[in-house]
Amino acid sequence: MSNEEVGYSLVYNQLYAFEGLQNYTSGIIHHVRLTGLEPSTLYQYQCGDPYISAMSDVFYFRTMPPSSPTNYPHRVAVVGDLGLTDNTSTTFGHLLSNHPDLLVLVGGISYADMYLTNGTGSDCYPCSFDESPIHETYQPRWDYWGRFMQPLVANVPTMLVGGKHEIEPQAEDQIFVSYSSRFAFPSEESGSSSSAYYSFNAGGIHFVILNPYTYYDKSSDQYEWLEADLYNVNRNVTPWLVAVWYPPWYSTFKARYREAECMRVEMEDLLYEHGVDIVFNAHVHAYERSNRVYNYSLDPCGPVYITVGDGGSREDIAVTHADDPDECPEPSTTADLDIGGGFCGFNFTSGPGAGSFCWDRQPEYSAYRESSFGHGILEVLYPSLSQHLFR
Repeated sequence: MSNEEVGYSLVYNQLYAFEGLQNYTSGIIHHVRLTGLEPSTLYQYQCGDPYISAMSDVFYFRTMPPSSPTNYPHRVAVVGDLGLTDNTSTTFGHLLSNHPDLLVLVGGISYADMYLTNGTGSDCYPCSFDESPIHETYQPRWDYWGRFMQPLVANVPTMLVGGKHEIEPQAEDQIFVSYSSRFAFPSEESGSSSSAYYSFNAGGIHFVILNPYTYYDKSSDQYEWLEADLYNVNRNVTPWLVAVWYPPWYSTFKARYREAECMRVEMEDLLYEHGVDIVFNAHVHAYERSNRVYNYSLDPCGPVYITVGDGGSREDIAVTHADDPDECPEPSTTADLDIGGGFCGFNFTSGPGAGSFCWDRQPEYSAYRESSFGHGILEVLYPSLSQHLFR
């Protein structure tokens, strides 16, 4: 190892303006940007200060293949809602054994927000801590999670998605502070002004990362950025177009049912017009895969939506479906105030669900659903179908 790069360091705070809550100051976090890397190349690296003999172990990573319609990472691991539980350990073991070239974490990362600042945790935060003046978090959980995940994330390029559990509100209405301080994002490189949304290429795949917990309406910076990013995608170079964000639009489980409907209303047309192939979501602790769908109707030009929010979260696995007898949720209870936009989940106007908020059977746009823990592996073998449909 002959090259040396110098980065920068930072410290962040998690502060609460309420008596009795414990404030937190992080350790020193170091960020280094590596330049001049060649594609499809294995690199070794160490972190630290060689002048005082304070160096890490030797780690390695392989860069992504060049962007072209014939080059793809062999395996892309996709998982959401990992947390740090016994189920996380099982999922982690499977992830390691699959030897992914790229890891995409679809939100729900450390679950530090399931704990009070004194470290007391619960499987249901609002049930146990309804008297807390603010949604507290126990920041050392981020450190525990990082040490546990090191064998994977130190050696595999990793991209992260900010979800509900990463909001972590604190004094002066600051949010996503730990998330944006501990990790690096190609925001500037992709023309974004925020770590909440960005894009990147992995061989012939163009990934778009979105965030419903910041403004997403048609006049927002995020929407305008997305519009420009999709417009500039060259499908002859990156035939596959994949979008990722945390709460699903097309989950049929009762938990989180149509929670992000306002985001769908604002953004679905744009994704459809540009021929997005696959959408990955989490938040619902189960697995579900849709057929190609647009506006709740089967459509050969629509994306396939895949929910992978089953990495190992300490919250309960989702079992009940909104179409099970007497399980359709009251519509007014489904909107998530953190997502914003008000209430957009009106009754269906066509198909078997016409006049109702839920179908009375598994919807035709839902291809497969399973209540279990696990992760997904994406392998790209052929050019994108949407590339041909949208030429």
